Amino acid sequence: MAARSAPSCHLRLEWVYGYRGHQCRNNLYYTAAKEIVYFVAGVGVVYSPREHRQKFYRGHSDDIISLALHPERALVATGQVGKEPYICVWDSYTVQTVSVLKDVHTHGIACLAFDLDGQRLVSVGLDSKNAVCVWDWKRGKMLSMAPGHTDRIFDISWDLYQPNKLVSCGVKHIKFWSLCGNALTPKRGVFGKTGDLQTILCLACARDELTYSGALNGDIYVWKGINLIRTIQGAHTAGIFSMNACEEGFATGGRDGCIRLWDLTFKPITVIDLRETDQGYKGLSVRSVCWRGDHILVGTQDGEIFEIVVHERNKPFLIMQGHCEGELWALAVHPTKPLAVTGSDDRSVRIWSLVDHALIARCNMEEPIRCAAVNVDGIHLALGMKDGSFTVLRVRDMTEVVHIKDRKEAIHELKYSPDGAYLAVGCNDSSVDVYGVAQRYKKLGECVGSLSFITHLDWSSDSRYLQTNDGNGKRLLYRMPGGKEVASKEEIKGVHWASWTCVSGLEVNGIWPKYSDINDINSVDGNYIGQVLVTADDYGIVKLFRYPCLRKGAKFKKYIGHSAHVTNVRWSHDYQWVISIGGADHSVFQWKFIPERKLKDALHIAPQESLADSNSDESDSDLSDVPELDSEIEQETQLTYRRQVYKEDLPQLKEQYKEKQKSGTSKRRERAPGNSIRLHFVHGYRGYDCRSNLFYTQIGEIVYHVAAVGVIYNRQQNTQRFYLGHDDDILCLALHPLKDYVATGQVGRDPSIHIWDTETIKPLSILKGYHQYGVCAVDFSADGKRLASVGIDDSHTVVLWDWKKGEKLSVARGSKDKIFVVKMNPYVPDKLITAGIKHMKFWRRAGGGLIGRKGYVGTLGKSDTMMCAVYGRTEDMAFSGTSTGDVCIWRDIFLVKTVKAHDGPVFSMHALEKGFVTGGKDGVVALWDDSFERCLKTYAIKRAALAPGSKGLLLEDNPSIRAISLGHGHILVGTKNGEILEVDKSGPITLLVQGHMEGEVWGLATHPYLPICATVSDDKTLRIWDLSPSHCMLAVRKLKKGGRCCCFSPDGKALAVGLNDGSFLMANADTLEDLVSFHHRKDVISDIRFSPGSGKYLAVASHDSFIDIYNVMSSKRVGICKGATSYITHVDWDIRGKLLQVNTGAKEQLFFEAPRGKKQTIPSGEAEKIGWASWTSVLGFCCEGIWPVIGEVTDVTASCLTSDKTVLATGDDLGFVKLFRYPAKGKFGKFKRYVAHSTHVTNVRWTYDDSMLVTLGGADMSLMVWTNEMEGYREKRPCDSEESDIDSEEDGGYDSDVTRENEISYTIRALSTNIRPMFGIKPHLQQKEPSTDERPPVSRAPPQPEKLQTNNVGKKKRPIEDLVLELVFGYRGRDCRNNVHYLNDGDDIIYHTASVGILHNVATGTQSFYQEHNDDILCLTVNQHPKFINIVATGQVGQDTTSTLSICP
Repeated sequence: MAARSAPSCHLRLEWVYGYRGHQCRNNLYYTAAKEIVYFVAGVGVVYSPREHRQKFYRGHSDDIISLALHPERALVATGQVGKEPYICVWDSYTVQTVSVLKDVHTHGIACLAFDLDGQRLVSVGLDSKNAVCVWDWKRGKMLSMAPGHTDRIFDISWDLYQPNKLVSCGVKHIKFWSLCGNALTPKRGVFGKTGDLQTILCLACARDELTYSGALNGDIYVWKGINLIRTIQGAHTAGIFSMNACEEGFATGGRDGCIRLWDLTFKPITVIDLRETDQGYKGLSVRSVCWRGDHILVGTQDGEIFEIVVHERNKPFLIMQGHCEGELWALAVHPTKPLAVTGSDDRSVRIWSLVDHALIARCNMEEPIRCAAVNVDGIHLALGMKDGSFTVLRVRDMTEVVHIKDRKEAIHELKYSPDGAYLAVGCNDSSVDVYGVAQRYKKLGECVGSLSFITHLDWSSDSRYLQTNDGNGKRLLYRMPGGKEVASKEEIKGVHWASWTCVSGLEVNGIWPKYSDINDINSVDGNYIGQVLVTADDYGIVKLFRYPCLRKGAKFKKYIGHSAHVTNVRWSHDYQWVISIGGADHSVFQWKFIPERKLKDALHIAPQESLADSNSDESDSDLSDVPELDSEIEQETQLTYRRQVYKEDLPQLKEQYKEKQKSGTSKRRERAPGNSIRLHFVHGYRGYDCRSNLFYTQIGEIVYHVAAVGVIYNRQQNTQRFYLGHDDDILCLALHPLKDYVATGQVGRDPSIHIWDTETIKPLSILKGYHQYGVCAVDFSADGKRLASVGIDDSHTVVLWDWKKGEKLSVARGSKDKIFVVKMNPYVPDKLITAGIKHMKFWRRAGGGLIGRKGYVGTLGKSDTMMCAVYGRTEDMAFSGTSTGDVCIWRDIFLVKTVKAHDGPVFSMHALEKGFVTGGKDGVVALWDDSFERCLKTYAIKRAALAPGSKGLLLEDNPSIRAISLGHGHILVGTKNGEILEVDKSGPITLLVQGHMEGEVWGLATHPYLPICATVSDDKTLRIWDLSPSHCMLAVRKLKKGGRCCCFSPDGKALAVGLNDGSFLMANADTLEDLVSFHHRKDVISDIRFSPGSGKYLAVASHDSFIDIYNVMSSKRVGICKGATSYITHVDWDIRGKLLQVNTGAKEQLFFEAPRGKKQTIPSGEAEKIGWASWTSVLGFCCEGIWPVIGEVTDVTASCLTSDKTVLATGDDLGFVKLFRYPAKGKFGKFKRYVAHSTHVTNVRWTYDDSMLVTLGGADMSLMVWTNEMEGYREKRPCDSEESDIDSEEDGGYDSDVTRENEISYTIRALSTNIRPMFGIKPHLQQKEPSTDERPPVSRAPPQPEKLQTNNVGKKKRPIEDLVLELVFGYRGRDCRNNVHYLNDGDDIIYHTASVGILHNVATGTQSFYQEHNDDILCLTVNQHPKFINIVATGQVGQDTTSTLSICP
């Protein structure tokens, strides 16, 4: 249906009427180009008085409330309100964003100021502490932050004559700040006796440490340093709101409506009283002044902007005016002329010329105005008032025709009928009155069907019917003029409505999101000719829909600019413009309507970028008109990667459990085993949900990832090296342009990105702290210095890093749907693209933010899901592969053309020196020329093309291709099935690596006398792997169902496999052909075991809680073991083949006799004496120690004992492989642990000679081979970590001093305020005699002579002027170390005690002190570098801890 797509026409903002004067100050300036910059609502406006033209900056998402001009007067900084407010620095010529500063303030940004050279910006927040923050705005980086004041701050300024000094002022305070390092330190201004403590509203800094400030009582306070030295009284008669410094002197403006000019020494030059001028009025209040040369700009509280030429100061020129105070609701358009009428709570009605962009008439009424209407011939203007009356004026001269008051509540809507005979007036008391125009507005009828206030009215074209909407969302119809309600739907079927401004009704169903409150769309207006509908809502958005718009959740185009609710919207009489008005922002926006948008029109939309797309086609609806998603992509989008327990949670969980287990560890535990294992080879490659994660390194090795391992594979030697720094699934991999470093991103609660060297396999940098749940895409910049990453949080955050420094440069929200790829522009390091589900976005860095622009598809197609993207030969050419098999070619943000490349999705794309290579779901690799004009060659991945040197077998022809890379004369291909292939340019294909396909892998068996193993998986394959140097898959067979277990017979000739449907089969171990199969159970077969020796019996355990015992020779079931209460997990035979040991899901350890299956009760002490043929049990006395402290959270899934019965290997749900000494008696045994698998390790097995351990990762589908390194052989390896879950006493405790220090808590002493609170009574208020229960203090000093004591009695004490610290006894040694140092070649000693740093001269015994700390110093160090002689750093306790650097004399 047509309404399901957004309309192809477009709105462009042409003019904004209004200026924000209320609650803002100092927000109006001349730019270098002599244009005027200010703001209104959420739009920054640059107005050229010469050309009478406006340009708009629309990078904000809410009301702008502060503005600062860069010293060069071309750049502007603006700050907004909101939950997560940000600052934009933008260019006043191009109105493009230069930098975005975010993630620091909350609530809003109250003031802004640039420093003298424009490098730094200071901002003040609206949070409870009024935080002051200094930015390096070009880099988007915060340099320093400090709490500003407990009350509001109104102005802040840099001292232009002293570096690193600032002044802020506000409610009853002024503060002088100094910036030292990254610390901002304030000193409060001392009012003294020179002036009263006042609220200071504005300030300006001058030479010689002078600061001038404007106070609430109209005085000017002059400060030197931090002291008030004089006041200029009566400068204004009321509060001074604005002060502006320029070359000639200072200009001040106040509530008294006067502008005063002062010279550089603040001597008065002249006064301009705006109230006395032609345009002036009583109550005019000045909020902003800017003095440049002989021009003065003045902004007033009521939203006017005046320009005054100094020598004609009596004739100010009014260049902008708008509504003020209260809300703006009334809007009407003239029926024949390009005029709009607005009325507001400020009691004024104004008529605007849409052609001249000017106010042409204004009239003040007695009451606040809520609605307006102009009759058909344009003669009468009706205004509905808040008090229930309405007034009719003549449009020509604004004289009153009639004033009628029939109601007590506000009139919210009124409309003239199309024939001009009637006026319908809708009131908040839920009635509509109808008046006859010719009968001097006599009341003719009344409509009373509504139960709530009337919101909208529309007349039918023949003036016989009226439709109404009310606050309940009800639509009612009435016959006119009597007002009788129409009950039958038949009667109104053919009615044509003269206008459509109702928000309820079949024709406008689609304007409502699927789930929405019925009151949040305030206004609608239909354009029948253009078949479009415009709406205004409570979120500040103007939207365009197709008309009629029948189904809920229709697509739209949206436009931002208004900050809060948009109260009304109307088409002009000739549909050239849309007028929208903002309730609280008092602004009137005039939008130009551009019917069918041509590409050339789009070119002037592009610069009007905004952080929220101003011309986005998004809609709140489901994507029902979208073609079906490809099954693979569908599957991939549903993966969440969320874990119940992350490895990061372990330390915390352990602590919690330790508290509970305090008493549990009395038994002395075994040491960890002497053996260790080393990862030797990994079979597998992660292709099923990752793309473009496979590359050649500099020296021709292959780098890729599987599970939590980064793998470097040498194809000549068939060996692998591993990066084991990750602890969970790696989801993405990127190669540095020099091909020697790799970046990998993983899953995690606070996921990390590791950049590591492929030669040394050591990490170079680890980046954390900005993503959640995982990192799904990474890419290096062309110079290799930056890295872009995308998270899998709900908004798929995009972060740009300086990875060497580990510093976040910029961050932005990517998309609510999944992003598959991020690519950095190879020519411009500040640009990048992201591609994903219905998403192609072009980003540009702006300071700490990224500005994104959606790819514009135009008429060439619809927005498709993008699976891969690359840049072309120039910086503005990009190519993306879609889910439908097309390649899209983009220039700048515009889609230029599409080329059909594959059947099914294009998953991977790689740019070459000349041309491109693509790979798709169809299993074809295609080579293209550099403009995608011609396909030069295709290679199909087929079994027939497999070269003899392949390390395995291809499972199917044309596997889905997920990654492609070129180099060394070959094409490297990664498939969804976990295979890595090398395609020679001449055609033959070599298989290098392979693993299981999607689905969990559980079944694992090692051969009784050969270095091979078998695996079986949910991917319905049974595979045999060679563990000797060839490391390849020897055989594979497809099964009818997935399997969970397998076992070789003792002679190695047969292989038993248990399947997920309850059946099992025995196959020839060499050919994998069926020997026999049985199906006795319905549920999964979980373990299968041949009896030892001749392998006479086969035990088959199932999730039905039974174990069936079969005679292998006769192929008959001979016994059933019953009695387990839960599913069976592990089965082991004893050496004689007569007894079975069984584990169940309920953590039972059971014993059964074979072959009959009779249950036996064996005490745990006896069980360990029995000789077991194998041990894979995880329960029992012998392996009590393998369960971790957090055994309730995670399961030990598998274990296996070496044939010499000394080392037990286990695998658990958290992906750890652990080695324990056997038997592992006593809780929480010591172990060595290894991380390589990501989630649960499903199975572990030693080979027949214990030389290797084979482990399976369930969901990571990898088979890992570890070599067993005996005690005494090995260098310490990074993945070896000897540890236990609990340290008991015998592990060696602390020395008593160390224990005591370890338990000291500094938090009690840490005070949030700078001054410690005092308890007790001050000395001079205390009682003189000690009370009986208090002993007088004992003094060690000799008693004072009598004479002295008496002398003191009658003397009047002199007040103490000041105390100077002279000597400090003491040194802090009880809980600090390494805190005494020599300085100055041993002449001085530096140390600390209490909150004082002490420099003690050895020869003289004198001391000098550093006293800037306000709490205990805990540490001290001296800089040893010859360049920084005598620099000392000290750190203190406190809630907001500081460390200081000081220079010792």
